Amino acid sequence: MAHIAFLGLGIMGNGMAHQLLAHGNTLAVYNRTRARTEAIAARGARVADTPFDAAHNADAIISMVADDAASRAVWLGEHGALTNARPGALCIESGTLTPGWIRELAQAAAARQCELLDAPVTGSKAQAENGELVFLVGGRAEILTRARPLLLQMGKTIHHFGPNGSGAMVKLINNMTAGIQIVAMAEGLALAEQSGLDMNQVAEFLMQGPPGSPLVKRKMPELLAHDYAPRFALRWMHKDFSYGLNEAAQKNVPMPSIAAAREVFRLALARGWAERDFASVFELFRPLTE
Repeated sequence: MAHIAFLGLGIMGNGMAHQLLAHGNTLAVYNRTRARTEAIAARGARVADTPFDAAHNADAIISMVADDAASRAVWLGEHGALTNARPGALCIESGTLTPGWIRELAQAAAARQCELLDAPVTGSKAQAENGELVFLVGGRAEILTRARPLLLQMGKTIHHFGPNGSGAMVKLINNMTAGIQIVAMAEGLALAEQSGLDMNQVAEFLMQGPPGSPLVKRKMPELLAHDYAPRFALRWMHKDFSYGLNEAAQKNVPMPSIAAAREVFRLALARGWAERDFASVFELFRPLTE
C-alpha cells in the first residue's frame, strides 16, 4: 500500500484513480473542476485544494492531464506538486504530451531529488475503469522497476521505450496512426453509404479483412450507430496531431498524410464537435448532417 497523489480526474484519470483505491492505496486527489472529485471522495480519497496540497508526503505523484500547459501548471505552477514533493518521491506523468516538455519536467524533478517517468497510456474509458491500460514508458529502467507494481494496478502491459521522452514520442505516433485510420474509415464508409451498399455487410467485411485493426473493430459499431459519446474527445486528437507534426518538423520528417488528417479534425472542430468522440469526423462526409 502506498500514499499517492493523483492529479487530473478526466475520463482516463478517474478510472485510474479508482483502480488505485481498489488496490488499497491511500489517495489524495486534485482536479481543477472540483465536482469531478465527488465520486472518489465518497470512496475515501482526500480531496486536495491544490496540487501542492495533494503532493504532501506522497510516495508517488501521478498526473493525467490534457496538454503541456495543464501539466506545467500542476507540476510547476504557483501551487505545483513538485514544490512539495518529498525527496525520493516517484513522479509519473501519464498525459499525452510533447517529449520536449517531458525532458524539461524530468530535469525539474531531478532538482527536487525525484525521478520522473513519462508513462502515457493506450486504451479508452473502459480500459481505465477495468485496470486494463497499456503503459508506454520513458525513463530509467531502475525507476520503472520501482514503479512497475503501481502501474500494474492500473494497467495490464508495460512497454519501456528508452529515456525520458521516449514514451511520449511513441504515444504521439500511436495516436496519429490511430487517427488517420479513423479518417480513412470515415471516408470509405461514406462512399459505401452513398453507393447504396448494405452498411452492416460492408462493416463486417472491413473488420474481418486487412483493414480490420483492433481500433477499426472497436470503433465500427459506434460509427454505424452514429454514437459519438466522448471515449476520446476530438479536440484532444487534434492536439496530438499538432504535437506530432511539430516533432516531425523539428526532425525534418515529412508527414503529408498526417497533415491532411489533421485538417479533417480541424474542420470537425470548426463544426463545434470538440467534445464529441474523434470518430465523429464520419459526419463530415455524409450529406444532410449538422
